[in-house]
Amino acid sequence: MMAVHLNKTEEPPDEGPQVKASPWSSLREPLFRALWLATLASNIGTWIQDVGTVWLMTTLAPTPIMVSLAQTAMNLPYFLLALPSGALADVMDRRRLLLWSQLWMFGSATALGLLTIGGVTTPGVLLMFVFSLGIGAALNAPAYQAITPEVVPQNQLHAAVTLNSVGINLARAVGPAIGGLMVAAVGSGVAFLLNAVTFVGTIVVLYRWKRIPQNSVLPAERFVGAMRAGVRFVRHAPPLQAVLIRTAAFIICASAFWALLPLIVRFEMQRGPGEYGLLLGCFGVGAVLGTTVLSWIRLRVSIDQLMVGATLLFAGLLLLLAVLRSFAAIGVALLIGGAAWLAMLSSLNTSAQAAVPAWVRGRALAVYLLGFFGGMAGSSTLWGLLASSTGVPTALIVAAAGLGLGLLTVIKYRLIAGEKLDLTPSMHWPVPTLTDEEQHEQGPVFVTVEYRIELVNRSEFVRVMRQMEDIRRRDGAVQWELLPDSADPARYVETFVVQSWLEHLRQHERVTIADRDVEQRARAFHVGSVPPVVSHFRGESSIR
Repeated sequence: MMAVHLNKTEEPPDEGPQVKASPWSSLREPLFRALWLATLASNIGTWIQDVGTVWLMTTLAPTPIMVSLAQTAMNLPYFLLALPSGALADVMDRRRLLLWSQLWMFGSATALGLLTIGGVTTPGVLLMFVFSLGIGAALNAPAYQAITPEVVPQNQLHAAVTLNSVGINLARAVGPAIGGLMVAAVGSGVAFLLNAVTFVGTIVVLYRWKRIPQNSVLPAERFVGAMRAGVRFVRHAPPLQAVLIRTAAFIICASAFWALLPLIVRFEMQRGPGEYGLLLGCFGVGAVLGTTVLSWIRLRVSIDQLMVGATLLFAGLLLLLAVLRSFAAIGVALLIGGAAWLAMLSSLNTSAQAAVPAWVRGRALAVYLLGFFGGMAGSSTLWGLLASSTGVPTALIVAAAGLGLGLLTVIKYRLIAGEKLDLTPSMHWPVPTLTDEEQHEQGPVFVTVEYRIELVNRSEFVRVMRQMEDIRRRDGAVQWELLPDSADPARYVETFVVQSWLEHLRQHERVTIADRDVEQRARAFHVGSVPPVVSHFRGESSIR
């Protein structure tokens, strides 16, 4: 079902300001060109598989709950495996992880196709294999997002990301129409086998890629520790938290579209798989057209204004689907809905990418995927249950109202985009000298920083130091305190604890230029004759 990119909902992340090159210029890079072409074919196969899956379910078990469970099975693996797959993408060879995930999906699609042609696929078997394909896609997604900077030069990165978006939308425009016609002509089983064939190109390209290992002077993070570090980062990264909350506010209600559209086409409109594929193709064409104007719109409105407009448009689409039964009118509505969907997803991805540094990118984006696809999986089932009890039109109206209420999150949770943080490693912390032989696993490490400030600046100093707390904790600290001296109110001691000396050395590598700017603002309050004194303590040995 899933190739190198994400299932019909994901756009590649924006990597920040780059040289303004034509998107097509990135195809001059042989490896990227081969990956892009293989991915385009495989994403078309994904959509063919998608159409075959939902239409087969409307035949095997034509109830709202069973059709919505097909969407749940597609997306639930992201909820279950997003964080482990993100940790794997950060700690192991990404090429090898991509190869194994592609082989897993090839095998799953082949088996499902053969069983369906043999007439032995039941609703339970279909859900099982769709879930299996979702496992491969969940393992694949964070690793692929993280390799893009490796396969193109830095000055071509923005062009490559843009072209990836073009490829996704081309597949979205073409794949459903092909899938609908194929299902109508030869059945879902052949569609599943065709999807399996589309994995072969990506597997060949990845097998032939001679990836240069990304080495570090420090030992690689362990799997469980890497997952803990990813969760810790998210807990103390307010810009990423804003993305997660805004994503949930949108996707929980917007998922009603994917869960209920097959029911509208088959039972409300009395149409076949060909028409269903054509309607999904209209949605994809709308996304392609949206790509052409999105950059123009972004120059004129903020990212929050763009998302508010896109949310209102998508809510309008749900309302139209609740009342319209004209095939042509719904097709036009889906053109607009596709553009709104693209604007929402690209904006959320841009903000997520802008909020995370390279060392935790796979894990942080995996948490974003967890929220996105977890919301899709859970809410698709809920919309199916609601439609079963109240009817499809009522469920769509409730979902549209929910999108409107979700806009209240804009008040508190603003997104970052053009004002991106500089997350380049600053490497400005000097490595402390050890008084005994270095033992990386020893710990905990206790670090103190002493400040002397003017009392009139105390409240502002404390406010800036709260930002320092977030930085320390997301980079590795398990405890943090800011302690005033009871005998000398102008003296403050910042303390933080890291689990091991090795983890503290990783802190040195994780500090970004944006973090350094906050640190400099804090140190600007210091009025002593010498800089703030930094001390390190490890176990029973003092390190200074």
